Order: sequence, then structure tokens, then C-alpha cells
Amino acid sequence: MLPERRGVVAGSDLSKVSDHNIEYGLRSVRRSRRSGRRRLLFWLFSFAALFSICIATFGFKMFFHVVEEPQRNSLPTNAKNVSVESEAEAVEAEAAEQTKKKPRRPRFNPCKVELRDPDGTLVEPTAFSNFVNFSLHYVERENIPLSENSVTPRFGGHQSLEEREQSFRAVDQTIHCGFVQGFEGSQSTGFDLVKEDKAYMNTCTVVVSSCIFGSSDFLRRPTSKMISEYSKKNVCFVMFVDKETLVKLSTEGSVPDFRGFIGLWRIVVVRNLPYDDMRKTGKVPKFLSHRLFPSARYSIWLDSKLRLHTDPMLIIEYFIWRKKSEYAISNHYTRHCVWDEVRQNKRLNKYNHTAIDQQFMFYQSDGLQKFDPSDPNRPLPSYVPEGSFIVRAHTPMSNLFSCLWFNEVDRFTSRDQLSFGYTFLKLKRTNPDKPLVLHMFKDCERRAITKLFHHRNSD
Repeated sequence: MLPERRGVVAGSDLSKVSDHNIEYGLRSVRRSRRSGRRRLLFWLFSFAALFSICIATFGFKMFFHVVEEPQRNSLPTNAKNVSVESEAEAVEAEAAEQTKKKPRRPRFNPCKVELRDPDGTLVEPTAFSNFVNFSLHYVERENIPLSENSVTPRFGGHQSLEEREQSFRAVDQTIHCGFVQGFEGSQSTGFDLVKEDKAYMNTCTVVVSSCIFGSSDFLRRPTSKMISEYSKKNVCFVMFVDKETLVKLSTEGSVPDFRGFIGLWRIVVVRNLPYDDMRKTGKVPKFLSHRLFPSARYSIWLDSKLRLHTDPMLIIEYFIWRKKSEYAISNHYTRHCVWDEVRQNKRLNKYNHTAIDQQFMFYQSDGLQKFDPSDPNRPLPSYVPEGSFIVRAHTPMSNLFSCLWFNEVDRFTSRDQLSFGYTFLKLKRTNPDKPLVLHMFKDCERRAITKLFHHRNSD
């Protein structure tokens, strides 16, 4: 019956079989063996291919049903009694949660700003100086009795509540406004500058300033091609940094030249920072430009996350001269009530919650009320500013407001958006016949004249 025996005669004597027949029989046997191996390999490959197709189509579960059992037994004891329905609902909810898309962040686009022709001649309006006029002086050194020399000198001084209340009056007076030195012979309270930088800053009449402390940001140069030759020659661009930031910028290739400039920025190194909180230290050049630049008539503040790509003189003409204001700042793009700002600061852990609550309760006890957008007589379009871009004329009322706002930051938290509305409203209430002409513009206008970036250490 075996095919390999076909070439051999059964029961015959091999000696009688010719050599030709023997050779033929052996070849037949070899061919039969090879043919059998081919068939076996064919069926093995066919079975393997069929098995692979089934696995790809139906998965392992149709062949190995017991794979699920160990997973069920590995669940915690308190989960074994969960019903099939509830388990199915949980799986469905988990799948729905995974497929749920994250909400997109709202996009805030710039809007058109009707700036003057950059080639035109800009002339300061003659009637611009018709603002409230009074004499304002600043506390340079506190008169602390010798018996109280143990009191630690502070950059913002030790303003009493009575002095704070008096400082809101727009009258000839001397107030706390930073740069307060301690008793005779005590160490400097901070924000120390070298003589060369002070001499340069005393010559400035129009200033664009910013700061980076604690190496918290990148150096963003103003867009040079958008700055007129007049502004390049007559406007001071000053960037305040500390030593740590200067070293970091140098490693990134931003090294001041022999005059102390990086591009348009004059780099001014601040030594002996007045606060451990770098954000609070940053409020010094932000609010007190009239003290740092005593000869300046106008100033523009830029947060370090902004790049200026508009000529500063066109900005002053648009926000100050044309609007006939002495202080210009944009409102916040989403929040307009201090209550909302407090909740947001606490939700994002921007500052110690207890400190925020103490400041907020103090303001409420002093008459701060919620912002009412439906009130046609509301004093401001928003009680919460964006705060990264400020345009100022250095008038007495503007300088007073800047000092008052800084004192609130010095006394409470560095979150200046919490104290803006309160400070303005109290100043307005204290001086009903002496207004601060404040222009609070839309935030989209700020986005049209500056380029917004993220901080190096974004929070």
C-alpha cells in the first residue's frame, strides 16, 4: 500500500532484478518522500495562515476564554460584589470621559487702533497740562526714635493707618512712596543703582521701561523697524535686571555692549533687591517710574512677556494726548469684578489664601462693592485691569495714584489686580472735585500694539 514500494517486486530475489530496475525503484522512493514532505509543509503553512487570519479577525477571546478569569479575580474584595449593570455603566462612563475633548482656550484677537501716520509731526497739545495741580513730596528717611532702632528698615517704610488715610488726599503733602531709608547709619533698604545708570536715567524725558528679576523671563527687544528714528534718539528704553538675570541672558547670547545696551534696551542692573518676592520687586519700576526717572514727563510700562512693536510716541499721542487722559491702562479680557479676581487667584494658588482674604476683607470693610456692569454711572468700565501695559503722563494726580497703588502692594499682596479698583475708587471718593483722568481701554488694543509671549517660568 505504501507508494515508495512501487519500484520493488514483492517476494522476488534481488539478485535477479536488473540494476536498472533497482536504480529506478530507489529514485521512486526518494521522489515519494520529497512529495510527502511537501504535502506536510503545505498543510502546516495553511493551518498557520488560517489561524493567523482568525486571530486578526476575532481576537484571542474566541480561542482562550479563560484569559478573563484572572483579571476578575485580581479585583479588590470590595469590588467583587459590583453588579454587571453597574460595572458596565462604569466602563461606559470611563470611555465617555476618555473620548471627551478638552475645551479649547478662548482666543483673544487684537482690534484696530487708529494710530497717527508715523511720518507725521507730533505736537503736544497746549491744553494738555490742565490737570489737577498740587505739590507732592516723598518720605526719604523715617524718623525712628533711638529706642526703636530695633525696627527693621523697609523699602516701603512703616506707614501707619492714619498716614495711609491722609495720603489719599490730593493736597500738598509728603507721602510714603518707596525708596524709604531707615535710621541714620542703617543699611540701604534696596533697589540700589550705580551712579552711571542714575545719571543716564536723570536725562530721560520719555521712557519705555520693563524688568526681569530672578531670571524669570527672556529678553524681548522692541521691533526696531517699527520704532522711528526720532524715538530711537529721544526715548529711553530701560530694562531693569538683577545680577542673576544678567548672567542668564549672557549665556543665551544677550550681552550688553560697551555702552550697556542690548539692542534698544539700556540694561540697568539692580543690586540689593528690596523684597524676597520677585513679583513684588517688579512693582517698583512698574509703579514708581516717576521716582526712577525724575525728569520724565511720560512713561510706558511693558511687562517682560510683551514685545513692543509700535512707536512709543504714537502710543503716547493715541492713549494720552488724543484721549486727554493722564493715566491709561487696559481692562482685563475676561474678569471685571474684584470678587471674581479673588476667586481666580485662590483657585490657581497665585498667592497665600489667608493673605488674599485679609486684603479682600479690609477692602470690603472700607466700602468696596461689586462691579455692576448695568450701572450707567459706573466710574470705570472694569475694576480689574490687565496690568501688563501702562501709559502715563507724570502729572501730580498720576504720580499720587501710582504711589497709592504701590503702597497697597507693599502692605498686602503682590497681586496688584486686587488693589487697583479699590485704590482708584477710594482716591475718587476722597477727592470728588479733583479727578484722576484715567482712560481704561479695551484689552484688544493692547494686543494690537504689543506682541504677547509666555513667561519663561509660566504659571
